[in-house]
Amino acid sequence: MVNIDWIQPDWPAPKGVHALCTTRMGGHSAGPWSSLNLGAHVGDVPSAVAANRQVLQSHLQAHTPGTKAVFLNQVHGMGLATLEGTPADGLQADAAVAWQPGLACTVMVADCLPVLLARRDGKAVAAVHAGWRGLAGVEPLQPGCGILEWVLPALHGHVGPLTAQEAANTLAWLGPCIGPQAFEVGVEVRQAFCQHQPQAQECFMPLPNGKWLADLAGLARLRLQALGITQVFGNNSTVPWCTVSNPARFFSYRRDQAALGGSGRLAACVWLG
Repeated sequence: MVNIDWIQPDWPAPKGVHALCTTRMGGHSAGPWSSLNLGAHVGDVPSAVAANRQVLQSHLQAHTPGTKAVFLNQVHGMGLATLEGTPADGLQADAAVAWQPGLACTVMVADCLPVLLARRDGKAVAAVHAGWRGLAGVEPLQPGCGILEWVLPALHGHVGPLTAQEAANTLAWLGPCIGPQAFEVGVEVRQAFCQHQPQAQECFMPLPNGKWLADLAGLARLRLQALGITQVFGNNSTVPWCTVSNPARFFSYRRDQAALGGSGRLAACVWLG
């Protein structure tokens, strides 16, 4: 029941685990938010955003009756919301985990990386909004601890390092984000990653102006591999996954905010049902 232009993750999810990622097609917004903008905080007409969110909710209901996408108030931080009961939209967090069927963990992006997580035993799912700050852990709970290191133990019901068995019981899917040919960053970004994980150097390419091109999806794969997670699917850092390089399909804050005066948001969802 998913719109033909939306992305259906190609990953070996167990029965009862469902996921999708929207594109910019199929909605009601105009201008730089055209057309399926799901962000209520980006300057779009509120009634259009509400109609767009209803498009997503209708697809979820058609796919798995009773399912609701829960939208977060994302702040590029390390907050994690546990969805249970009847949660309202607007929880301040950049990731969500659910053990309860019918609650779709939902993150919005427009260049940042959406990461969907699932347990192979089908007991829990999570969605993560991974910009470079959250991925690196600029304000870390401990050195080298970013949002993935924080969320993954919660997926398995605890705080602290993953066991080898838990890592083997984890699937990850990376959605569209700004690609390595477009993500120009300063030296501080490279340092934030490389000081705790020297292998991250392979994800940065120097530019003549003293800046660097960064591979955000590649950095996420390195973090997941360091945690022992080998079942990683989706974004392989090629051009078709790049939000900047595909304006007809994806929103991009970096491409459109200054040039067009605004940018919409995509949504990636994962749920039990």
